[in-house]
Amino acid sequence: MPYKKRESRYQIQKSPIQRFLFVLGIVFFLMYLVLGCMVIFWKQLPIPLSSGRRLALGIVLIVYAFFRFVRLIQNYRS
Repeated sequence: MPYKKRESRYQIQKSPIQRFLFVLGIVFFLMYLVLGCMVIFWKQLPIPLSSGRRLALGIVLIVYAFFRFVRLIQNYRS
């Protein structure tokens, strides 16, 4: 396997599939983050929700986005 020297450690080079899945994970992270912000700040949602429920749903989506991002980074490093 090809090795790359990086910061005095040797790291196995990632395959194109792993890099593609990493980029796809970043795209989904951004989608959940934007969706959460849209739910919070967009007043005329197609689904009628009270302001409290809209805020709660937006926060849950943003927290889920960051949870996915942390897991993505952990999987990419290993």
